[in-house]
Amino acid sequence: MLDVAVIDDPAAAEVTLDPMRARLLAELVEPASATMLAARVGLARQKVNYHLRELERHGLIELVEERRKGNVTERLMRATALSYVISPVVLAAVQPDPARSPDRLSASWLLALAARMVREVGALIAGAAKARKPLATFGLDAQVRFAGPADRAAFAEELTTTVAALISRYHDENAPGGRDHRIVIALHPSVKPDASPSTTNQDKDS
Repeated sequence: MLDVAVIDDPAAAEVTLDPMRARLLAELVEPASATMLAARVGLARQKVNYHLRELERHGLIELVEERRKGNVTERLMRATALSYVISPVVLAAVQPDPARSPDRLSASWLLALAARMVREVGALIAGAAKARKPLATFGLDAQVRFAGPADRAAFAEELTTTVAALISRYHDENAPGGRDHRIVIALHPSVKPDASPSTTNQDKDS
């Protein structure tokens, strides 16, 4: 089972957007049968079976074991991942593109960068799994509290200069067997716990 699976098939994405099927996916972190799930979610077993067939058809769940109980074969199913992310590829014609408005101070551009990261890392995960090879990545998550907009701007400028110098030091355009890596650095206001998107922790004069 994967920690995170990226869904890049529109039909599979549509399946996960159904509230009951999303609930079944969450329940199937541990193997369970249609009968077991029916008791948990309050649906008839036949209805649960219908949803399970759709989830299985799109590779979102998999068969773990079959058990014979009298004249009935009980199928134990399990989700293929602990959690799922829908790739922007699902909306190919309207997916965000950082090249359209490369403004590093724009929230829209930051969102486009994040969407591209989901798309590209999702493809890399799928390729690595198919090749049965590890995928080398690195992530850094931190939080900083600024006294005001001036400090935030100074931080962003110094960060840009520092990263540019680091890239210049290690980048080797002609390295034999070298491989390009993408670097994305994001800075945005923190969202308060249980807050709606409209109640972010932004500076009043930002």
